Amino acid sequence: MPRKSVAKFAIDHLQVLDEQGVVDAKLDPKLPDERLLEMYRWMRLARELDERMLKLQRQGRLGTFPPNTGHEAVSIPVAMAMGPKDWFVGAFRETGGRLVRGEPLTSPLYYYNGWEEGNILPDPALRITPISVVIGCQVPHAVGLAFASRYQGEDAAAVCFIGDGGTSEGDFHEGLNFASVWKAPVVCIVQNNQWAISIPRSAQTASQTMAQKAIAFGIPCLQVDGNDALAMWVAINEALEHARSGKGPYLIEAVTYRLMMHTTADDPKKYRGEAEEKCAWEKEPLIRFRAYLAARGLWDDAKDEALIAEVKEQVDQAVRAFEAPVDWAQDTAFDHVYGTDHPHLHEQRAEFLANVRFDGGKEADHG
Repeated sequence: MPRKSVAKFAIDHLQVLDEQGVVDAKLDPKLPDERLLEMYRWMRLARELDERMLKLQRQGRLGTFPPNTGHEAVSIPVAMAMGPKDWFVGAFRETGGRLVRGEPLTSPLYYYNGWEEGNILPDPALRITPISVVIGCQVPHAVGLAFASRYQGEDAAAVCFIGDGGTSEGDFHEGLNFASVWKAPVVCIVQNNQWAISIPRSAQTASQTMAQKAIAFGIPCLQVDGNDALAMWVAINEALEHARSGKGPYLIEAVTYRLMMHTTADDPKKYRGEAEEKCAWEKEPLIRFRAYLAARGLWDDAKDEALIAEVKEQVDQAVRAFEAPVDWAQDTAFDHVYGTDHPHLHEQRAEFLANVRFDGGKEADHG
């Protein structure tokens, strides 16, 4: 018998704002002015927090952390579109979205300074999972949360985030397979920022797009300009409607760029050129969205200066609170390693506390 085609697929790409902030009128979601200004404010706040955290880290006042600069147009519109019962299942480059969902500004400061309390939310009803440094594990977690929500009769979905490098992990594929078979109401957002630490996207996978990886599992997908906040708004609303209506999972590939280092322990100058970075900065989301607001008569330089001053003060307050003395136990990290007690943990805890007392004594001696 002759061969015959049994499957064909195509990947659509969505862009609403071009690199200069010019809108495609046919695709414009026509959000209310108040909503647009709210979105820009969140983007500015997230950028300011990121810049301040970088300064604190360079001054030795904060531990190593992964900058979020350049990713604001991905997680912020997504979080703004989510409902109160939805689960926000992040990786580690979604600070803006976490703030929108209600995470305090102090949380990333505490967390990246080694305090486990940075993962404690003011209200569990916010439905934000902790930062996931273990690459890929958040995908099956999101699928489980989505399945449980449906089982309990909730009108809710889980939205998980992963990087382009994370799509090479087994957990990503296992999670998508479960989601598809169970028709779990989950939306997976791949933040394709072109680099998995020092590995370029071209060396990470031979797939022409990240979106097409969903095709193998029978999951609908869409590639989106991840520097375009309006495109992300359109895409996430489409995806959430699909998931909540019982049709199962949806995948969005958000094409963006990691404008800063992978983490502050990394030097991107060793593996990528200045011309590439310069081109990426010209397409970054805040400049584009501000141009769109200005074209609509909603924004100008004076308003921008006032907003920057406002968010700087907001971050200043968070930093002051972060650096104020606290009486948290220093050995909290040993409390939840296992569900049962293990003798070697007691030994490690005792060794850790002995080192803390020793270091404290040295500081006192040299004070």
